[in-house]
Amino acid sequence: MKTLHLYLTRQVVAALVLTVAVFTFVLLLGNLLKEILELLVNRQASLLSILQALGYLIPFVLVFALPMGLLTATLLVFGRFSADQELTAARASGVSLIALITPILLLSVVLSGLSAWFNMQLGPQCRMAYKALLFRLGTERPTALLQENQFVRLSTNYIIYVGKVEGLNLRNLVVYQMDTNAPPTATDNPGYLPSHPADLPSVAAIYRAPDATLLVDTNTGVMQLEMPQVEGTYVTPAALISGQSAGMKLTLPINLSQHSLGGPPLADMTLAQLLDTYYEFRRQGIDVTPVKVQMHRQAAFSFGCIGFTLIGIPLAVRAHRRETSAGFGIALVLVLIYHSFAILAQAWETYPQRHPELILWVPNLLFQGLGAWLLWRANRRG
Repeated sequence: MKTLHLYLTRQVVAALVLTVAVFTFVLLLGNLLKEILELLVNRQASLLSILQALGYLIPFVLVFALPMGLLTATLLVFGRFSADQELTAARASGVSLIALITPILLLSVVLSGLSAWFNMQLGPQCRMAYKALLFRLGTERPTALLQENQFVRLSTNYIIYVGKVEGLNLRNLVVYQMDTNAPPTATDNPGYLPSHPADLPSVAAIYRAPDATLLVDTNTGVMQLEMPQVEGTYVTPAALISGQSAGMKLTLPINLSQHSLGGPPLADMTLAQLLDTYYEFRRQGIDVTPVKVQMHRQAAFSFGCIGFTLIGIPLAVRAHRRETSAGFGIALVLVLIYHSFAILAQAWETYPQRHPELILWVPNLLFQGLGAWLLWRANRRG
């Protein structure tokens, strides 16, 4: 029995390491392509900063990769164990399925504890550290907030296009000012801006500058665009009004000091921070349902390893397949079912009467209950 336990445990742990590495890489790749790679390609961040950012992301993505990896590992190992008739040989020797998988069930409990630590403490902390690092890169290199040859929406008020970024110098700059904001003031020519009618179209003004400089006040965190030569086009319901100015400064709706003043969003809070927010919301009479959803999500996801193990083992035995593709396919379906309840709960955050926080526990109860029943049937059949 001890030999079988060691054999299965080694197989599951080896498969677990491989599958967790694969899922972690896939999840990291999404963040890499979206937020990090462009900074590296444009030389707006050093390789060391990129590696540090990836290090912060790993604990955050392990929140999702660890349960998925354990599910896939159990499907692969026990599917092969059943297909190779090793399970039949063990049963012929008088070893029941329940006795055979006891170390794997204990492993799932240990990994659930580790997952709870990732969910409630380490993951949110690393996520905020990752965001702070990206923001710090933007502070040290303000042009990292702008992207070459792309339209960047800084807020609902401004859309900026930059042809070339050279340090703090910008080339071929185009600034679109939307009608939700008053026109900026030209410093060198106060009479440069014409009056606008009350009824403005979607674009209020367009500023074009062949050269500009990005100025940052490190004390206040305010960013400004200094444009020595500007051509402005002002859009009115009746016509387009064009003009030129010897120079102007435009204050951008970005304050680099605001990041340290604001707290983390609910999705990036630790359990202790969520509890503090919960009591603060109750004191102020604010709806606490979104906070409850986040707290229950962290707790419910921590038990995912147990549910995935309980349902993964009997499904692998029943499937009787040793192909890797079959294991990954079943795992993908189960993961989609599991996380669909979390998506539904977040969609119902504004409907407290539906108790969306309780929906998060449905997949755990479903997988654990169904898995226990399938294990009992598979054990009797043996």
